[in-house]
This record gives sequence, C-alpha cells and structure tokens, in this order.
Amino acid sequence: MARKTQPLQPADRPRIPMPAVDTVLNLSPSSWKVLTDSIFPSAKTAEGILLAVHYCLARNLDVMKRPVHVVPMYSKALGQEIETVWPGIAELQTTAARTGQWAGMDPPRFGPLCERSFSGRVKRDGSWQDLELFVGFPEWCEVTVYRLVNGQRCPFTEPVFWQEAYARLGGAYSEVPTDMWVKRPRGQLMKCAKAASLRAAFPEEATYTAEEMEGKVIEADTSIPVQRGPEMTPPANEVRADSAADANADAVADAVAHPASDPGCAGTTDLDPPMKDRIDKVVARAADNAAWKQAEQYLRERCDGADLTYALEALKQAQTAATHKQAA
Repeated sequence: MARKTQPLQPADRPRIPMPAVDTVLNLSPSSWKVLTDSIFPSAKTAEGILLAVHYCLARNLDVMKRPVHVVPMYSKALGQEIETVWPGIAELQTTAARTGQWAGMDPPRFGPLCERSFSGRVKRDGSWQDLELFVGFPEWCEVTVYRLVNGQRCPFTEPVFWQEAYARLGGAYSEVPTDMWVKRPRGQLMKCAKAASLRAAFPEEATYTAEEMEGKVIEADTSIPVQRGPEMTPPANEVRADSAADANADAVADAVAHPASDPGCAGTTDLDPPMKDRIDKVVARAADNAAWKQAEQYLRERCDGADLTYALEALKQAQTAATHKQAA
C-alpha cells in the first residue's frame, strides 16, 4: 500500500516556492529551502537563485559557501528592477588562486578621513522620502596584489575612491549610501580595492563583484542598449547612473571632451541620441585608460551599421588626439 506524503508545515516551507528544477541541478526540497532561507535570504525570485546556482555549477564553485550574491539592479531596457548574479570578493580570490600564479596581497592602505552629509530621495513603502545622513569615510583605498609573471613576483595596485565606489540607497536616484556602506565604510571600500587590483593582475579571470555592483543601474550587460525599452522617469532634481560599466567610476565628468561629438564624425545626424551618448561615454573611458583595443572590440561586438561607423570614427579621433597630446 502506497504511503501518503505528509504536506509541508508552514515552518518547513521555503520562503520562495521551489520551481520545476531541471535535471542538471538536481536540487532537493531541503537544499532549496537552505538556498532561499539561508544562502540567499535577500533574493526575491526563484530565477535569481537558480541563476546563482547555475553560475556556481559552471565555475565549479560550492554554492553553499556563498561565493556569489543575488544583486537587484534597475534595468532601463526593461523599465524595472531585475535580479543579477555577481561574485563576492572571495570568489575572485579563489579564481586567482586556482591559476597557481597568485602570490598574495599586501594589507590595505587608506587615504585621509573625509566627512560629509549625503541627501537624496529614497523609495520606501511605495513612496519617495527625503533622507539625509552624515558619514565619515576614507577618501581612497588601495590593495597591492601580486602575480607571478615569468617567475617574477609582480605587484598590481588599483586605487579606488570611496565616493566613486559606494552603493547608493535607492540606486541611481539618490546619493545616500546604503546601510552597509555607512556601517562599514572601510571594509566595503577595501573589498572594492581588492577586486580592482585582482582584475588588474588577473584580467582574464576576475570580474566586477557584488560589492561594486550594488546600487548601480544595468543596461543588459553593457552601456550600449541592444533593444530599447521604456525608461523610468526619475524624481525631480535627481541623477541617474549610466550603466554597470561605470562600476568603479559611477559618473564620467561632464567636462571630459568627447571627440565623438565633433562635427567631422560621419553619420551623427542618423544616430539615436541615447545610443550616441553611450558610445561617447565608451570613447571617453577608453581615452581615460588608453584602452583603445578593448574599446574597439567592445564597440564592434555591440554596434553595427551607422552606429558602428560613428563609433569607430569617434574612437579613432580620440586616439589621434591623445597621441598628439602626449607628443606635445
């Protein structure tokens, strides 16, 4: 006689109902409850958790050790908040160690203490509220990471500034830091500094981390939209961040000269203004970091037709201008 299955009691039910999981994951109900209630307690959707599990499976990571985080980010293309998955700093260190070339890191070095008030509008309980906080924080932090290159222990250091890295409460529409960045201004900045130096030392293995992406705005996975969608109108007098590509520099200074805006560039009248603006920002970042080849590859992968023609011409003009400036 078949034994009847007892229904789950409310205390035994997972916070998020378990979806029809594919056979690749082979998750049990008890494992799903651990994932939803303990490993990813802030995740709001089953899709976000499954994405994290698939990421760990592909990277040969133990999801129960929480190497990645489910991070909510606003998508301008979809006009809504979506859940994305980003590695924690421990995952970057694990990946670097697996190469067999990681040779340690120095203790963090912090810049002078700064103090200032942050204000903005934050959406709470379905309504926008004005908020102001006074925060003390280190101006910058840097961590030197070492990698063995041809048998030599080489240092890699990327300073990160607090005001460019901190996560905003309410995302791009407020300058108010999140609770974690208020409570741990040094600790959070140190994680970002570690991540930046690990990327410099291991560019093929390391990526941006959850600490860096929290509170940012994402447009697909780039700053150039593949498919346009409705945009959310921000409250008055508030600023929108541009994209996840600005993770370590939330805003490119308006004073930066964009060679792409020169009248000599072909096809400017045929370009969609938002697309042109995003291309200009990619060119500006390439000029700031002399990353011409990376920018060209990035643009070729995400543009075509008149957009690509404009982007390559703008990049060429920016590189020529930078070369002349160095020669002078």
